Amino acid sequence: MPSHLSADRPAAQPPGRGSVDALISQTRRLKGDVDAVRRDARSEGSDPQERWQRALYDLALHQLNDLDAHLAQLREGPPPVTMAPEPVSAVRAVPPAPRHGSLLSRVGSAEWNLLTDEASWSGELFQILGRDPAAPPLTLDELPSLVFDEDRPRLTAMVTDCLVDSKPIDGEFRIVRPDGGIRTVHMMGEPVLDADGSTASMWAVLRDVSELRRNQRTVSETRDSLQRQRQRAQTEHRLAVELQEAVLPPWRGSLRLPHQGAESLDLAAHYLPSSTSALIGGDWYDALQLADGDTLLSVGDLTGHGVAVTSGMAMLLGALRGMAMAGTEPGQLMSWLNQLLDATVQPALGSAVCCRYQPATRKLAWAQAGHPAPLLFRNGTGRTLDAPDGVLLGATSGAAYEQAEETLQAGDLLLLHTDGLVPRRWGSPRSSEAESGGGGEAVHRLLDLAPRFREARTAQDCVRTVLEELGEFEREDDACVLIARVAD
Repeated sequence: MPSHLSADRPAAQPPGRGSVDALISQTRRLKGDVDAVRRDARSEGSDPQERWQRALYDLALHQLNDLDAHLAQLREGPPPVTMAPEPVSAVRAVPPAPRHGSLLSRVGSAEWNLLTDEASWSGELFQILGRDPAAPPLTLDELPSLVFDEDRPRLTAMVTDCLVDSKPIDGEFRIVRPDGGIRTVHMMGEPVLDADGSTASMWAVLRDVSELRRNQRTVSETRDSLQRQRQRAQTEHRLAVELQEAVLPPWRGSLRLPHQGAESLDLAAHYLPSSTSALIGGDWYDALQLADGDTLLSVGDLTGHGVAVTSGMAMLLGALRGMAMAGTEPGQLMSWLNQLLDATVQPALGSAVCCRYQPATRKLAWAQAGHPAPLLFRNGTGRTLDAPDGVLLGATSGAAYEQAEETLQAGDLLLLHTDGLVPRRWGSPRSSEAESGGGGEAVHRLLDLAPRFREARTAQDCVRTVLEELGEFEREDDACVLIARVAD
């Protein structure tokens, strides 16, 4: 390539070799560390977070490779300077092609002589632009023929500013190679002055930054995708919370039912969100005074998380309330809820326990669908009620659900909960033992609270006891607890 030095520009001296060697060593150590982390984190998943991480690792490694090559050139110093222009043919006598994707294959140089209208290109520039090395290099007037139509004004302005106002060139444009390939080229250059200070030629270094820009676009696109995903999740979470709060009875303080008589229940409940997921689940609890004076108590869980599941929970709870108001007994109610889930467009599974309490007789009729049985506490001890048969809601068409009865006494305490209340490491309430009314470590943990329940004055105090014992543990799913205490 012709000299880029003018008479008034002294030759730059290379930096000290030791300092550059130290920088190269640091760069290569950092490359090794980044590459090791990239390999450990390599994943072919389609998750936007993973794509964003992969793109950033690739981009960082790409730039470190370039930095390594730049420093190596800096260590070797500038090539020998010849004041006379080299023959064009000599410039095109390129060495063996560098390895694909290396820095040398992405950086080329050129000089355009304004006095003779001659151009000289390095072999790498022919390779970048996809030109035949045997063909003459393009003049400044011919160069725009390779450039995208919308990018030509930018190139023209850069060249004009350089030749007329001696401004340095620093900008990018896209070119179309003869094989149809598209490359993004970054061009840096400046005018070369003769002895009297006038512009004699213009030199430039052109770098193929296509891969770099692709990596940057990937990072930007995945970042935008993550941002949209985060905003969508926040919106869905807000909608799910609003829907849940609109449907479930308030849980801060005791639940109060209208027209409660002397034989009324002291009620309290609490909802515990998952500690490992920001999404709202399909857990519910409910206490409803019916038209005939009975009280409906229920808890349940629709599988999944998000707005769709919360909406399904609201539909299921609304149906349960409506059928209970019409006088439907718990066993039949479970059967119809099962049919409702079976008929929905999107298949869903749910579990539930439904109790109907008659204050006058203190009789409790209840049914369950694949759900942990209620716990009954009396005189300082607790036990699990014997569960009637019942499969998960939505598991099979036409399922029948048995119904059980229990006579309560003054001072009795009934505890209903969803299976997320107790961390699964203590035992799975969905096990066959739990569904059949057994216990397991999870249920024993609750039954052990019987002495403390006996000392409690209100149902709300009992809920606080449950939260003190279980509320601080990490839980994978949402949970509800509902406590009903029979008035003395």
